[in-house]
Amino acid sequence: MPDIVIAFFALGLLAGVIKSDLKVPQSIYETLSILLMLTLGLKGGMSLHGQTDHLQPMELLTVVGLGFIIPLALFPILRLLVRLTTSDAASIAAHYGSVSAGTFAVVMAMAETAGWELRPETTLYLVMLELPAIVIMLWLHRRLSKGEQTQSGGNILHEALTSRGVVLLLGGVIIGWLYGPQGLEPLAPMLLSGFKTLLALFLLEMGLVTAKVCIPLPLKQWRLLAFAAIAPFVLAWVGIGAGITMGLPAGTVLVLAGLTASASYIAAPAAIRAAIPDANIGLAMLASLGITFPVNVLIGLPLYQHWIAGLMQ
Repeated sequence: MPDIVIAFFALGLLAGVIKSDLKVPQSIYETLSILLMLTLGLKGGMSLHGQTDHLQPMELLTVVGLGFIIPLALFPILRLLVRLTTSDAASIAAHYGSVSAGTFAVVMAMAETAGWELRPETTLYLVMLELPAIVIMLWLHRRLSKGEQTQSGGNILHEALTSRGVVLLLGGVIIGWLYGPQGLEPLAPMLLSGFKTLLALFLLEMGLVTAKVCIPLPLKQWRLLAFAAIAPFVLAWVGIGAGITMGLPAGTVLVLAGLTASASYIAAPAAIRAAIPDANIGLAMLASLGITFPVNVLIGLPLYQHWIAGLMQ
């Protein structure tokens, strides 16, 4: 059976498809997303507590490098094969080079449930992969636009670094690292022990949102739909290959595969909307949230886990 949290996503998706009146109030969704991101950061920081001497700089630099390589490789495919405009190709490449916090939460829960070993710095991968793709694609778009008015590099970097998700994750990592398990004990019942409950409710809302984005399915965008459905399985192998080459434990390889296979639907849309105003954010959301997110959660992550188990036995 898939992880229990995936069933909540399926429930939300079904409710949206049958046009149920089920909905998660916006204020509740905002609260859930804040708590989820903060908890992920705290859990990662706790695992780093007393372990920072064992961090591997080359491993972290390799992960950052993936954030640059993936969007640069995807841009010509989106431009030439999917036949998108330069702005839309740069936008969607940035979304797919960046990562999904929701997917990260699910794959972390899967690794912990399976008892697979996770490196202390695994939570840092989310932040390290979130920013490079956005920055490099906005730089590329600015170069290809030949002087057209776009947001400055400093503003782009500031917006990316100060986004809610990055602030909560980095803040949580720092707090968890400084205080450790003992210092965070008063928060454990609500945030740490209740992590899966928060994730289940968050995924219920994601299922509802996915149904809204995908129904009716815009078949005239069939090339983009095909890309969004196929790309996760190809990109997962980038993460698997990098993880195995670096000698990472199975749980961390699974998380890296889930991240490289995912696409951003929170940080990237906010940055792209401001910096590339002529990009169609609806197309990016259709691909990243409407297709890639459910493909990963319902099919991809269990399959990547099976692949990794076979390779690392």
